[in-house]
Amino acid sequence: MSSADKNLSVFNTEGLPDISNKKFAIVVAEWNSEITEALYDGAYKTLIEYGATRQNIERGNVPGSFELTLGAHWFAQREDIDAVIALGVVIQGETKHNDYINHAVAQGITNISIKNNKPVIFGVLTPNNMEQAVERSGGVHGNKGDEAAMTAIKMVGLKEQVAGK
Repeated sequence: MSSADKNLSVFNTEGLPDISNKKFAIVVAEWNSEITEALYDGAYKTLIEYGATRQNIERGNVPGSFELTLGAHWFAQREDIDAVIALGVVIQGETKHNDYINHAVAQGITNISIKNNKPVIFGVLTPNNMEQAVERSGGVHGNKGDEAAMTAIKMVGLKEQVAGK
């Protein structure tokens, strides 16, 4: 079954770490806010559902998806932050702007994660049109925000495992 045919927000939750004392930053692009707010809601609710506390979730807004990299970097540099989730959407248009932005943000998020030795999660939708964005931000295909939060939780757990904690 292709990913286009199913809800991608169904997770294996076996063996998740205790995140009650972990601090998460969620960086949200303001561009296409109807989509990014839905992504944020999904990420926030997933973190809460699996044990994060409200006071340990911090939000930062950036103007657009291109700025997610720097916003995520600022949060990742903080020692009190255990994981950063970057949420945005870049919808393909009539130009190739989406190719350049998506590549830059994906590479930037990867570099920030490695440089800061902590999970920095790429929660950016890259749909062809607004309909696909809606379907992946709480619609029939789930919510990329949920997925990004679950990825952050699992990566925090893996980091603890590797560190022998």
